[in-house]
Amino acid sequence: MLFEELAKLAKNLEKTSSRSEKVSSLAAALGKLDPKEAAIAARLLTGEIFPAYSGLELGVGYSLLSEAWRNTKGLTPLERRKLTVTEVYEALVKAAGASGADSRRRKLRLLQSLFVDMSEEEVELLARFIMGEPRLGANEGLLLEALAKTTGADIESVRRAYMFAGDIGDLAELLLSGVKPESVTLQLFRPVKPMLAEMAGSVREALKECSGRAALEFKYDGIRLQIHKRGREIRLFTRRLTDVTSSLPDVVEKARELIRAEEAVVDCEAVSFHEGKPLRFQDLVRRVRRKESVERMAREMPLEIKAFDILYLNGRVLVDEPYEARWRILQEVADQSILIERVVTGDVKEAEEFYELSLSRGNEGVVVKKLDSPYTPGVRGRYWFKVKPAETLDLVIVGAEWGHGRRSGWLSDYYLAALDPSTGEFLVVGKTFKGLTDAEFEEMTRKLLELKVKDEGWRVWVKPAIVAEVAFSEVQRSPKYRSGFALRFARIVRLRPDKSPQDIATLEDVRRVYDEQFRTKSKATE
Repeated sequence: MLFEELAKLAKNLEKTSSRSEKVSSLAAALGKLDPKEAAIAARLLTGEIFPAYSGLELGVGYSLLSEAWRNTKGLTPLERRKLTVTEVYEALVKAAGASGADSRRRKLRLLQSLFVDMSEEEVELLARFIMGEPRLGANEGLLLEALAKTTGADIESVRRAYMFAGDIGDLAELLLSGVKPESVTLQLFRPVKPMLAEMAGSVREALKECSGRAALEFKYDGIRLQIHKRGREIRLFTRRLTDVTSSLPDVVEKARELIRAEEAVVDCEAVSFHEGKPLRFQDLVRRVRRKESVERMAREMPLEIKAFDILYLNGRVLVDEPYEARWRILQEVADQSILIERVVTGDVKEAEEFYELSLSRGNEGVVVKKLDSPYTPGVRGRYWFKVKPAETLDLVIVGAEWGHGRRSGWLSDYYLAALDPSTGEFLVVGKTFKGLTDAEFEEMTRKLLELKVKDEGWRVWVKPAIVAEVAFSEVQRSPKYRSGFALRFARIVRLRPDKSPQDIATLEDVRRVYDEQFRTKSKATE
């Protein structure tokens, strides 16, 4: 497939508002492609350059793209090559592999070699792909429907296959190679997205959602880890599917010693304590990101495992087993010392006492789980519910304004967005300059300028990449934002580098919070 053909498809998708027409166009295009080309096209169209588990990062921002374009604009080669999608992708892989003092120059040269053989329209589209903002309305949901249509598979089986594949490109390659979606399942050392929990306003409400009886577990403010084990080989993956094995030697040793199975995949939280109190999430992130002096950091900030689920054991995939059965299996293979604190009850008073106990230990709250719940990777089904004292939403920063007074010189007033799953767009639901320290404002300014996609002088718009946990007093209806909502008195509680933009709150989550406010408040006619 020529890149100009992908550009033409992208433009058609951008102009089409009909979901069914988008699906048909995608299905027709994918069906004509070689499976490996289809994998590349699927990733680019959804704004994902590389699989999350690959560890590859392009490291190309607005300034480098602009410089490459300035250096090639107006240049006309003697003979313009027609680039294929594969050639473009291979150049991006090379750019991601560039490291060291000379890496910027090499990346610039690679981009220039692409741009000189592209039309202006192609350059613009590639830049949007690179910045993760294709803005075509071709989200993962549409791609899954298109794959189902072009392969003749049932859409639900394709969605389930995606839960295990974890990468839309890998799934496209598998299905277009003739693999049946029903045969795509969990594999050792291939991480799957973690199961997610819904918010609940209280323990009582969560128990009601679970038909009156449920398991409650401590909700630690830790690092979510997926442990893959075969014999003595251990690999650790974060919730973003990043391999952090080399950074956490102490966790590797604990997993070898305390998970008594030849093969297993265990879901857990990694936490650390100082004088009996859990360390802050921000401190734990530093440990996970550490590339040097990891042994010293392991001694200074040792991590403990709090295991709460098992997805795979000795060749058997367990995700469809009910939670109760998975817990019994976990008890058999995991040492008692690494099992998460837990109680099973239908008594509201007992459940609330357990919740208060968790809070008194310095934890966030509890997770309440249906006893018959399956494990649904990457999905927020109404099976697990998190209960915390104050409601927060995980949102992504999509823009920022330059500050005034004490904040002069910093990008410090942030536009916060929620995800609209129907379109894949990030829609603004509020702004805030509250919650960060001066040092964090300075660091955030540097990061946002690297992510800049549009500069309006007093305001910049950025690639959605930085996720923040945001507290607020209430959600209001707002004609100001396309989302229709605005957060009142928003404040950043903490940054969440462990989460990707696809993990953030959806518009439906914001709407739910808005509606639930009126259990205790009156609402004027809208």
